[in-house]
Amino acid sequence: MTGHKLKILGIGGTTRAGSSSEKALAISLQAAAEAGADTVMISGSDLVLPMYSPDVRDRTDEARRLVAAFRECDGIIVSSAAYHGSISGLIKNALDYVEDLREGERVYFDGVAAGLIACGGGWQATGQTLAALRAIAHALRAWPTPLGAMLNTSAKLFDEDGACTDLSARFQLETIGRQVVEFAQMASVYRTRPSVLF
Repeated sequence: MTGHKLKILGIGGTTRAGSSSEKALAISLQAAAEAGADTVMISGSDLVLPMYSPDVRDRTDEARRLVAAFRECDGIIVSSAAYHGSISGLIKNALDYVEDLREGERVYFDGVAAGLIACGGGWQATGQTLAALRAIAHALRAWPTPLGAMLNTSAKLFDEDGACTDLSARFQLETIGRQVVEFAQMASVYRTRPSVLF
């Protein structure tokens, strides 16, 4: 390995602290940490930002922190509630700030692993939301992990402490965390020693 400690960023949740999407994100990030990565979670009220505008160059402290985390991460996990058949406005607006990376050394999330989680009160909503997250990840040049999580929150999935009590949901969330780290490790090796993989 390169000696570089991987950084996995998680964004998600709603303005309600302890939402299902925030709890799901925490479980995936814990699996990423157990796989050897440093993790940071930006969620809930920390994602309440001004509406993104490419014409406005002045950024709030919160927006600058988010963009810096986007720039520095080796992998990202996004967890969104399903609102009316798609991702929440809170998450969409946060992801719009990736546009600030358009002229960076790494454009957008080029080559970055992206784990995607959709939480909603029914399968139709979660399926459509996961598809929307995948489309956004592709547009931002990220590499979605093979497994994406769809959590039907009409059933009780978490206990009071945030632990996932549903075996299938926990498997999905932990697998996503591990897959993001595994891909980030491969990408890190390739960037420094491309001949290793070919």
